[in-house]
Amino acid sequence: MTDRSIEFQAIHDAYRPRVRRYVTRLVGEADAEDVTQHVLLKLSDSLGQFRGESSLSTWVYRIATNAALDQLRRPSDQAMQGLGSVMTTEDSDSNSEAEGALTEESIPSVETSAIRQEMSQCIRDFVERLPDNYKTVIVLSELEGFKNSEISDILGISLDAVKIRLHRAREKLRQELSTGCSFHRDERDEFACDRKP
Repeated sequence: MTDRSIEFQAIHDAYRPRVRRYVTRLVGEADAEDVTQHVLLKLSDSLGQFRGESSLSTWVYRIATNAALDQLRRPSDQAMQGLGSVMTTEDSDSNSEAEGALTEESIPSVETSAIRQEMSQCIRDFVERLPDNYKTVIVLSELEGFKNSEISDILGISLDAVKIRLHRAREKLRQELSTGCSFHRDERDEFACDRKP
């Protein structure tokens, strides 16, 4: 194996699950595998051009973001399914490992877990409806955990533009949630939401 193929294999192994999860959140489960394959092909083809001016993670996510946005611009019946309408295998695996480490006293009740899952799905559904530029910045910040400076590099926009877009996206999401959901505390004083009819 050449140095380049070894290097690509390391990138593939480290980033493929993350890229798959990320693009699933943007384009939906139906198109995620195709977009992931496109991203990996682009990474392989462009590896020689990576000069290290940004972090490897930023470079990978920039390519993934561009591929996902290209997919969303294509006419498709399912192009807007996005943002984790179904949890990916990687998410499920990491969640089950974390749950296995919990003691019996700390395991939430089935009812509490169901409420949290329903609320998470409700919020994901509203994030899915955001315009693509807002959805992308919310997913990168809130779900992928990138700092504003990293998002700036990934999206190729200024740090101020990231802050403004993130502020507007959060405000839009807050408005959508307050219009579409009724938030309250349940009998256990846990945060919960009900969709408004």
